[in-house]
Amino acid sequence: GMLNEAILLQRVIPKGAKVIILDERGDVISSPNFATKISSYANNSTSDLAILVGGADGIDPKLREQADYKISFGKMVWPHALVRVMISEQLYRAASILAGSPYHRS
Repeated sequence: GMLNEAILLQRVIPKGAKVIILDERGDVISSPNFATKISSYANNSTSDLAILVGGADGIDPKLREQADYKISFGKMVWPHALVRVMISEQLYRAASILAGSPYHRS
């Protein structure tokens, strides 16, 4: 269940990492705002970032409370594999925005 999953996740989160969880209760933000958030972590000497995706039952409430930031891809439910692709693309897009690349068009 959620508690066992939370225990496993906490074991692999690097010490000192900023933790972002993907949760339907999180903030719905734009790609440029996501890039700004990632940049603020990097500018504050954060060397590790952990992005957590909950299982079928979601993320344990205690783990959710410990997150540094919560974002949402909307109220719809998405398959795990698709969410991994979506967040990977947003990380690439954030890096492109921060580098001034024309990849992202507002």
